[in-house]
Amino acid sequence: MADILMPKATAVWLIDNTTLTFDQIADLCGLHHLEVKGIADGDVAENMRGVDPISGGELTREEIQKGEDDPDYRLKTAPSKIAHIPQPKRKGARYTPVARRGDKPDAIAWFIRNHPEVTDPQISKLIGTTKATITNVRDKTHWNSQNIKPVDPVTLGLCSQIELDEVISKASSRRRKMDAEKAAQEEGPGLAPAADVEQPDAAAEPFAAPEPEADTSEPSADDVFSAFKN
Repeated sequence: MADILMPKATAVWLIDNTTLTFDQIADLCGLHHLEVKGIADGDVAENMRGVDPISGGELTREEIQKGEDDPDYRLKTAPSKIAHIPQPKRKGARYTPVARRGDKPDAIAWFIRNHPEVTDPQISKLIGTTKATITNVRDKTHWNSQNIKPVDPVTLGLCSQIELDEVISKASSRRRKMDAEKAAQEEGPGLAPAADVEQPDAAAEPFAAPEPEADTSEPSADDVFSAFKN
């Protein structure tokens, strides 16, 4: 489709005010050449008022002149005068309609329960809340704590899914670190690694049990005759 805002009304004006061919007008306005012919014959767009594309900044007089001089020439629309103007960046906190402001504690509770890795400044910037409110919800000192329920901020209309995914993605490394610390705490102190246990020195002499001492005392006469008595 062409970039003409009102194609049929523009075609009416070009038919009445220029000598462009039906094919040229059809190509410019994104219409079929038979439809342009029907406009010229009064069968299509009857009583429609033409719209001047020159005053609307969609065409230039020089471009129309080129088309009138060469029937095979295809007209090009003029570049937009406002497309190159950069849009000002939004500054300050995100504006939230009054009807949605009461939903912010629910969104904060959702972050605290499901994504604790997201920092308070990130939450504050994303949904347009204050650090004090986040602290009150986390400590359950908020005036409406009994009625706060964790709800996805996208569902509440406080941000878009793309914005939410971007914030969570940036905090993913912090989430991995928190999970690792939690796993270490749950495991508790375990057995020392094998590398930390002192191993016996292979070069050291093996331990030998002490041999019993030999009885070097001489037997007495009673000991000798007692053997015959038995």
